[in-house]
Amino acid sequence: MCIVSPLPSSSSPNHHLSLSSLSPPALATSTFTLSINPQISPFLGFQSTLHCLLEIYVNKSSQMGCFQSKTANVQSPDQVPEPKPDPGDGEQGLDQQDQDQDQAVPAFKEFKLTELRAATNGFSSELIVSESGEKAPNVVYRGKLRSNKAVAIKRFSKLSWPDPKQFVAEAAGVGKVRHNRLVNLIGCCAEGDERLLVAEYMPNDTLSKHLFHWDKQPLPWEMRVRVAYHIAQALEHCNAENLKIYHDLNAYRVLFDEDGDPRLSSFGLMKNSRDGKSYSTNLAYTPPEFLRTGRVIPESVVYSYGTVLLDLLSGKHIPPSHALDLIRGKNVLLLMDSSLEGQYADDDATVLVELASKCLQYEGRDRPDVKFLLTAVAPLQKQKEAASHVLMGLTKTAVVVPTLLSPLGKACARMDLTAVHDFLLKTGYRDEEGAENELSFQEWTQQVQDMLNTKKFGDIAFRDKDFNGAIEYYSKLVSMMSVPSGTIFVRRALSYLMIGQPEHALRDAMQAQVCLPEWPAAFYMQALALSKLGMETDAQDMLNDGSSFEAKRQNSWRNM
Repeated sequence: MCIVSPLPSSSSPNHHLSLSSLSPPALATSTFTLSINPQISPFLGFQSTLHCLLEIYVNKSSQMGCFQSKTANVQSPDQVPEPKPDPGDGEQGLDQQDQDQDQAVPAFKEFKLTELRAATNGFSSELIVSESGEKAPNVVYRGKLRSNKAVAIKRFSKLSWPDPKQFVAEAAGVGKVRHNRLVNLIGCCAEGDERLLVAEYMPNDTLSKHLFHWDKQPLPWEMRVRVAYHIAQALEHCNAENLKIYHDLNAYRVLFDEDGDPRLSSFGLMKNSRDGKSYSTNLAYTPPEFLRTGRVIPESVVYSYGTVLLDLLSGKHIPPSHALDLIRGKNVLLLMDSSLEGQYADDDATVLVELASKCLQYEGRDRPDVKFLLTAVAPLQKQKEAASHVLMGLTKTAVVVPTLLSPLGKACARMDLTAVHDFLLKTGYRDEEGAENELSFQEWTQQVQDMLNTKKFGDIAFRDKDFNGAIEYYSKLVSMMSVPSGTIFVRRALSYLMIGQPEHALRDAMQAQVCLPEWPAAFYMQALALSKLGMETDAQDMLNDGSSFEAKRQNSWRNM
């Protein structure tokens, strides 16, 4: 280790440096004064000129250790495209919305696992939005694609879809359906054991949250009948597209978009397991035929719609059998949510209660069809012109998704080695530029020239993607330098990854962190190497640390 400090000089045009060597011990008390000509310094564009200076006087056998830091995950918000205008009502208005929807929603595609890993910050637990969290068999994450589009990504358990072709085929069938009342499916992924669905992101929570766990105000009557209407519209459209089975329809499947409009999740159009058993909720709420046979029929969807109507009427979970007893006993007031008092006409409440009763009949053949549902709830819409977000007391804003990682961090998260290479070429050695002025010598030594030539040849090989050559020259350069370069270690780490040696890459990325303890690139490269080694949890930790230091750096710039 060496300390370099400037010595004042008032008379000489040359500047002086006092170099106190702390290693080896024999030189610990030695001081050298060198004469440096600042006019020559622009000739060298590499800060290791200082390294070369130190090399002449310092023993080459300085030892380097490794360490890793743990910090909180800091995220900074980033906005995505503007929200759509408030949807109108009526068939003509809905048709126009469907056309707009087709244009606004990207076409269904198969995503690469690396893309979705990057979109979710490595499937970070902090981005889980499903209400059961990590305990749910199928977890839903909030994410952001490279296009900045906010998405919801559902990660199925490994046993749910053993056949990847069947999964992709069914997802593609659902992905063809587009409707303003659906949370549209825009993609899927089936790589290895992973089975993932990608849909539009709905920022205003679920019907379950607004009915059972509300914070500011209970869901008003007008929004409740609007929910019933929108669900019926979504189901009718699915029927028209020959998707007559919707699995496990419940209050968690209804979500609110940026405008506050309720939509039906497209995830329910996919069955959840290899045998088609699709109900994961309490058995008291499942259709009778499912309990008997384990199968879902179109009439099962109508039964589930009836349970959602009970939720809307009561504002709480009421088993269908108990609700039917109240209805038959004409104790409807006991069924109604007391917070709705004065918001509805008795006739309207009666219509909804009777419709729920019809839907909850034991035999499927005794239940109405979807068209009947739509016809029954349409007349209940009394405030069609009122925007949903106004009725719900929401502030209408564009969807905001955290900026998870920098471009380099995202490239490392999705293991895109080509993008990492391009980024390192563009940034060069700028992250190692310190406060000191670059130095040059009045008298050149062969050793200095050899170091500069070795660096030059290494950089050329790295630029030309001759990664074996880059490793050779950078390794030689490391052995020549007493003060190591973090950039050299990061470049050699990527070169090792390019030739399939992640263990060596991890070692170099850790050495880069030793050189520059708060350099995000060092953490991101460790994450990339750890991912290649299959150590996903450790890789996620490194991504979080890199993101934290990136945010810290950005905040320091803002405060300057």
